[in-house]
Amino acid sequence: MPTRRIFFNQLSLDARIGILEHELRATQPLHIDAEFDVDISQEVHDQNIQSVLDYRQLRHAIVDECTRAHVNLLETLSERVVTRILNEFSDVQSVRIRISKPLAFSDCAAVGIELYRNR
Repeated sequence: MPTRRIFFNQLSLDARIGILEHELRATQPLHIDAEFDVDISQEVHDQNIQSVLDYRQLRHAIVDECTRAHVNLLETLSERVVTRILNEFSDVQSVRIRISKPLAFSDCAAVGIELYRNR
């Protein structure tokens, strides 16, 4: 089955995540890279957004899931995001998400978790 890939590079947001004392008191920045392989189930009609998966909806789901409540671990957050995407978007056949903390360590650009799942 043919697919189309939708991707986000370095979606930036502030989230309540972590187990350390300072992480429990304040938000911190996250960077999110995501790829979604989507079934091409119909022809694209340039004047009709309904003929494609609207990536604004994917972005909203990611942002909402990452900012709705405090989460202790990046592993938990990445699982929640992937599960939500697969539950809400039936056209998505596979998801790869990378969530990173750019301020976690001073000696590297970021540390994070990458998760891949398909149907």
